[in-house]
Amino acid sequence: MGIKPQDSMKEKETLWIFGYGSLVWKPGFAYKRSKVGHITGYKRRFWHGDEFHRGDKIKPGRVATLVQDPEACTWGVAYEVSSSEIEGSLQYLHTREVLLGGYIITKLQFFPKEKDQEPLLALVYIATSDNPMYLGPASDTDIANQITTCRGSSGHNIEYLVRLAEFMRLCCPEVEDEHLFSIEATVLGIIKLCDQLPTCLDFSQPAPN
Repeated sequence: MGIKPQDSMKEKETLWIFGYGSLVWKPGFAYKRSKVGHITGYKRRFWHGDEFHRGDKIKPGRVATLVQDPEACTWGVAYEVSSSEIEGSLQYLHTREVLLGGYIITKLQFFPKEKDQEPLLALVYIATSDNPMYLGPASDTDIANQITTCRGSSGHNIEYLVRLAEFMRLCCPEVEDEHLFSIEATVLGIIKLCDQLPTCLDFSQPAPN
């Protein structure tokens, strides 16, 4: 299923990259335009471990990956990258998602939310169960407890979760992502019981670029 980054650069005028986790609010690479939409055949799950961005080797964070499900769809953002920016963008994402994140690359059909927009083929980064950082299924409570105690070089694991939930409410208000929102509610409940939010978080401010 994996695709080498250089294979995605051949004879391309533009390239589309689909994000469903932190890429929806923090892409980190140059792009021409973006479209909100979804892919089909996969569900988003907080089943992947993160030992760098949102956790460490002792306490890995929980981040999103895609799990095959023929009845499911996952909403996110597709970014169009111009030909002059493809190489730099793929190099950046190779470090962020593959080397540090443990993801592999595949291509999936993306369906824009806007009416009368044709589907397009997009690169997608997926962490599979054969990855040593893959954590697999757990209860919402166990996932939430893990998220509330983890931080990495990019910030607290709670930020990753809440920013993603905020994106869904803002850009896809008609979509009920039960897995995401249930974990978010459980995390916010834990924070309320502790009567404090981690000091590194200030969600009144926009996400960093």
